[in-house]
Amino acid sequence: MARFALSRVNLPPLPLVPTERAAWVFAGLAPVALVIAAASPGAWVIAPLAGAMLLALVIADALLAGRCAVWDVETPGDVEVGQPAPIAVTARFTSGRRKGVAAAVACDARLAPGGRITTDLAPLPDAPGWRGETTVTPTRRGIAPVTRAWLRWEGPLGLGARQVSHPLEQSVRIWPDLAPVRSPELQTFLRNAQLGLINRRIRGEGTQFEALSEYEPGMDRRRIDWKASARHTRLFARENESERNNQIVFAFDCGQAMCEPVDGLPRIDRAVSAALTCAYVVLKGGDKCALFGFAQAPQIMTPFIGDARAFHRLQSAAAGLDYQAVEPNFTLALATLTSKLKRRSLVVLFSDFTDPTSAELMVESLGRLVDKHLVLFVTIADSEIERLIAAHPGDIATLARSVTADTLAQQRKLVLQRLRRMGIDVIEAPWDAIGPRLIDRYFAIRTSEAIG
Repeated sequence: MARFALSRVNLPPLPLVPTERAAWVFAGLAPVALVIAAASPGAWVIAPLAGAMLLALVIADALLAGRCAVWDVETPGDVEVGQPAPIAVTARFTSGRRKGVAAAVACDARLAPGGRITTDLAPLPDAPGWRGETTVTPTRRGIAPVTRAWLRWEGPLGLGARQVSHPLEQSVRIWPDLAPVRSPELQTFLRNAQLGLINRRIRGEGTQFEALSEYEPGMDRRRIDWKASARHTRLFARENESERNNQIVFAFDCGQAMCEPVDGLPRIDRAVSAALTCAYVVLKGGDKCALFGFAQAPQIMTPFIGDARAFHRLQSAAAGLDYQAVEPNFTLALATLTSKLKRRSLVVLFSDFTDPTSAELMVESLGRLVDKHLVLFVTIADSEIERLIAAHPGDIATLARSVTADTLAQQRKLVLQRLRRMGIDVIEAPWDAIGPRLIDRYFAIRTSEAIG
């Protein structure tokens, strides 16, 4: 849940400013003054008198708006990327009549496009004062400072207004999106699953021998213990203890391709959300997991965590993954990762590529990694390329874009086929299906005894 920071601002002397309506009135009087000067030069004094009266009316209207005694700016202390977060401004005025109360807040571009948030205030029905609320959706992780706030309110005629501003020393911490972890579907699955909930031995698939049982039709024939069956002259099957304490590493390419947006958020943020969802399931299942991030050089490498109560450490580490618009160095990154892993592990690599040339070094480095570890390559399907391919060729430009997109899609398939021939498992799916697909593949790999 978000933590809210409150900034109570006491106002200095209030400046008086004309409104947009007053500016249009002044602009409308200018042609009238020219007509008067041309028709009756002796009556030119009417124009400055009318201007002075209008200026006095603007000042009087602004004074009738009253003073603002105090105003509050509420910002969320913690939010998740891609999730809506509220920002509210509350003001309390002294006596007077006013309308058109509005506020603006200057912030980091991670919170709002252009770094500007605006909201209109309305009278509170059950309390004195005015309040306005708006919703922002962060587009990137990190620390987003909120630097300054403005408050403006108009007089009853809409000609004069008062405006104040005040610096703010607030910041909003934008975390990875954990909405899939909190989803009812995943929580229901974990409550009903046996993995990690009861401290007992689970017989079934695995590598550790547990017991012998008489073979029954429907059992996997590979579980038959032929030596024991020969001694007892009937078929016996092995029951193994389910594997636990496996090591799973979630590796993130934080380079240029992963910084490109997909449906409004960078690919790296979509990948982090899916990885943290799977990591939560991994910890509940009794295995260990760690995070590894890299671009031109390795960024972070967390220690292996085996307790679900320490899941927040993974979330904090994932929040520190930086966006870097550079080509990733797969050779250095995967060599560093290999040197840190002391036993066979499942390495889940989230990455993307635009053409076979840029993917060549990635394929070569993964070929060395797969010799010692089990590798799962995860990439997000490019919805923009699919839309270009499916576009109706109504003109030459559209047809050319469609042909180019189809060529890129075929080259992408060739790279993924090379990875599969090398023994690397590949997941390519839309961003909203990556998390469930990854969890399903994790359970399939664990059941097949391929990690240990």
